[in-house]
Amino acid sequence: MNLPATKISFVHLRPQSADDAAALTEFITGQHYPFHVRSRPEAEQVQAGIAEGAYGYGPEHYETEQAEETDHRGWWVWADQVRLGVVVLEDLTDGAPLFDLRLADEHRGKGWGVPVLRALTSLVFETYPEVERFEGQTREDNIAMRKVFLRSGFIKEAHYRRGWPVEGGEPVASVAYAILRQDWQSGTTTSFEWEDLAA
Repeated sequence: MNLPATKISFVHLRPQSADDAAALTEFITGQHYPFHVRSRPEAEQVQAGIAEGAYGYGPEHYETEQAEETDHRGWWVWADQVRLGVVVLEDLTDGAPLFDLRLADEHRGKGWGVPVLRALTSLVFETYPEVERFEGQTREDNIAMRKVFLRSGFIKEAHYRRGWPVEGGEPVASVAYAILRQDWQSGTTTSFEWEDLAA
């Protein structure tokens, strides 16, 4: 699928501000996420997450000497003048962050996954020089996202059987992917041997 020449950009979430909190709540509760643990989050759940810092803080928080370390930071995802969705980085203080990407229903299946993930990868490695690995996980049956990982230079590193809870159903496997800073810099993909030991 050919997308128009479009610049992907990221605008800091300010979830502690009334306007951004309202916009974030409206966005998340207005979409359906069939491959997330909660497919239809409720407003109270989003607001509780905002209060707990699950979506990070505005940039003014990070620019003060008194800013506390936080594991989360969020951005709105834009393609030129179109807001595609929202993304939150998690585990930032561990040096190997994960991400939670939520595109609006109307923008899924349109080919945005790869350019967004590539742009997000650049954002992570350019913003956080201490980060050597960038990781993501999805359900085993989220084939579209698994292909996005591979087309974006990530490789599969783990397959956690029955590791992903499913509302009203049996757990499915959680599949983990990652990209190394050296691969992002060189534009190559290094791999490894899965079964390197014999029983």
